[in-house]
Amino acid sequence: MGDEERFLRPGVIIEPLVDRFYASLHTVAPVQAAMNLAFLQVPLLESYLQSPQVHISASHNPALRGAFFVNIGERRSSEVRALLSSIKRERAEMLRFAEAIAEGEEILRQGATGFDLTALYPKLPTALSGLVELAYDTSNQPSMRYIEPLVYQSHAYSEDRQSVQLSIETGVERPFVMSTPRLPSPEVLELRIPFRHRGLEELFKARVRATSADRLREALELGDDQAATLDGLLTAGPSLADDRHLDGGARVRYFGHACLLMQTAQAAIITDPWISADSTATGRFTYADLPDYIDLALITHGHQDHIVLETLLQLRGRVGAVVVPRSSKGSLCDPSPGLYLAHVGLPVVEVDDFSEVEFPGGKVTATPFLGEHADLDIRAKTTYCVRMGGRTIFVGADSSGVDPGMYRYMRNHVGAVDMAFLGMECAGAPLTWAYQAILTRPVTKKMSDSRTLSGSNAAQAAAIMTELGAAEAYVYAMGEETWLVGHVMATSYKEDSYQLKQVDEFMTWCTDHGIKSEHLYGQHEWRW
Repeated sequence: MGDEERFLRPGVIIEPLVDRFYASLHTVAPVQAAMNLAFLQVPLLESYLQSPQVHISASHNPALRGAFFVNIGERRSSEVRALLSSIKRERAEMLRFAEAIAEGEEILRQGATGFDLTALYPKLPTALSGLVELAYDTSNQPSMRYIEPLVYQSHAYSEDRQSVQLSIETGVERPFVMSTPRLPSPEVLELRIPFRHRGLEELFKARVRATSADRLREALELGDDQAATLDGLLTAGPSLADDRHLDGGARVRYFGHACLLMQTAQAAIITDPWISADSTATGRFTYADLPDYIDLALITHGHQDHIVLETLLQLRGRVGAVVVPRSSKGSLCDPSPGLYLAHVGLPVVEVDDFSEVEFPGGKVTATPFLGEHADLDIRAKTTYCVRMGGRTIFVGADSSGVDPGMYRYMRNHVGAVDMAFLGMECAGAPLTWAYQAILTRPVTKKMSDSRTLSGSNAAQAAAIMTELGAAEAYVYAMGEETWLVGHVMATSYKEDSYQLKQVDEFMTWCTDHGIKSEHLYGQHEWRW
């Protein structure tokens, strides 16, 4: 009956989509989304339609894992053709906006010669009118600043692009999110609603609070067929771990990748939330292990494996605030995580270097983040020092020890660190893997390969530990947890992979210097 108490099944997942592609900062933030749609996603669909079998074969070739091929069977190519046609028809203004960006950047390169820029404004494409500012830096290099809050109000941003798919986690790795759009499927509940829709908050609160099928049907504005599919996502009782709250002391739980849950009896803090929904497996924490309320969610940077919308949407209504680094306000390579998350309905607090955010019984200090962004001028990145339960925990994400002196200054500000969590993906993807669509001038392959999305190697990680005076070191799993990250990172390692050898070298260094250390994988817990 529709009015009986119901809870969300533990294995339910959500895939947030824009024009059927997986949603991320660079596919939702309007300037970057337009560029990705016009210069990556549309050409990708066109390429697939020319040779579906080439794409399908490449998608199943382990040597091409993480490359840009559409993994959709040829029998569904007509649906891909229809998707491409609808994008070209319904996103025509967005595609023109992307062309205008490329044209405007070229006008600026040709016309900005060190003299007054006023005469260039009338020459810019009409689509950019009122949305950009031209400027020089102190080296006399010109740039175009996009007034991002206004772009969100323009035709470049449309919530009509947004939809969600809800389904049960199967344990089978999903297709690579950066290349393969999600088509309809009989076992998937398809909702043409924006990400900020309040019905999604009602749905995911049902992990911890009883609701009913009738209430959800109304909240999500479902038709009869959709309501029948929803029923399969619901269950009669909650699935919650008895020890998800803490009565005393403090603990840190590792949920995988860069996701940590730090708890005392007074507060809970989560970092780069990315939670496994596969509740049938052992050896990992899942949504069932999250506390009912989380004071702060800390986001370190905008890469798709750290600001994971499919997890953040499930925390809406259960998190006090999402703490994000402030961007440079309008750089083409540096969209604002704050604007992005606010537009999908999340409460946001923006921080700069050494900003402080207090919570019951503790404090978060935003600290600098070096490297990992292919040397692009990206300011929306931060590490954190969390003071909780009498200890200081350094959340290093993928930052690099490229300049150890910075960590010396950091220690002077926050004091010695008790526990340091580091990313050591030290042979990351090249510049063009993540940023090709927004580069308005081509770069050579040699140049791209030299500028990677890399965290610390062994020597750099050791320098961080030395300068912070850290007593314990823990290295995140680096895309090794196939149940969690395969569809987003498409990473694969062998025993002799450079990254794993660097982790081993760092572990040896820690042992030699009396530092407790571990390379994390699966679930871990530290209590004091």
